[in-house]
Amino acid sequence: MRNTQPDFFTDDFLLDHYVGKTPLVRLQRLANHTQATVLAKLEGNNPAGSVKDRPAYNMIMQAEKRGQIQPGDTLIEATSGNTGIALAMVAAMRGYNMRLIMPAASSQERKDAMRAYGAELIEAASMEEARDMALQMQQEGQGLVLNQFGNPDNVEAHYLTTGPEIWQQTGGKITHFVSAMGTTGTIMGISKYLKEQNPEIQIIGLQPSEGSNIAGIRRWPQEYLPTIFDPSRVDRIMDIPQIEAEKTARTLARQEGISAGTSSGGAVWASIKIAEENPEAVIVCIVCDRGDRYLSTGLFSVED
Repeated sequence: MRNTQPDFFTDDFLLDHYVGKTPLVRLQRLANHTQATVLAKLEGNNPAGSVKDRPAYNMIMQAEKRGQIQPGDTLIEATSGNTGIALAMVAAMRGYNMRLIMPAASSQERKDAMRAYGAELIEAASMEEARDMALQMQQEGQGLVLNQFGNPDNVEAHYLTTGPEIWQQTGGKITHFVSAMGTTGTIMGISKYLKEQNPEIQIIGLQPSEGSNIAGIRRWPQEYLPTIFDPSRVDRIMDIPQIEAEKTARTLARQEGISAGTSSGGAVWASIKIAEENPEAVIVCIVCDRGDRYLSTGLFSVED
């Protein structure tokens, strides 16, 4: 008789079952001065520690299915950190060589995590330069750029997984969704799914305020705006001050027991602002990674 039980030791089974399905928790103290419900989606619980595990897995697996790549090939990507770590993990499991280009100012923990998974790391002066370098390397035949900034598989990962999870975990009661915007894949995929369930759900995208430097999110120059971004899927864009994002990240750890990075602090800060404006709201925000990726930056060494 043919064995129909899953093989628990295959890469496919491990990735399919352990990427995603992250917890959604209610903030107990930071928003208790409001009547709204503020829920945090803890994406640091993914295997490589961030929300980027979802698109990294999907981009590689879909490229394999299309016959664009096969184990032994070299993959190239420009990254601010989390996508690179996730891609390095999946590449190691699937048998690819991974070359990652990232801004030199990125935290040491991120660089070390990429190298730990066997990736080759190349440093650039900025994220824009990293993207240009990746495309140049592809033109020179050094490998394939997965291009998270223009790859529909990035958006699809969140449309198929993160969006449905949020809808199910809130019992369809979500009224506002809040997410930082970097590649914009997270907000694009989740917005598409949630709006199909209830067009009245408000989608709020976050970008750094002028002069702020927040890892993982950007105010892109027009020529570098991700091609997967559709502004019609975002109802409101909020500017996040760096100082507020950093303070909220520290408060989130100290008062809620949730250790996360600066962009997650910004998402929680924005969610609290929305909760103050909308007493009956059910707000979900993305806590995109874990705080241990930022220890060397001194983020948690400051007393507010």
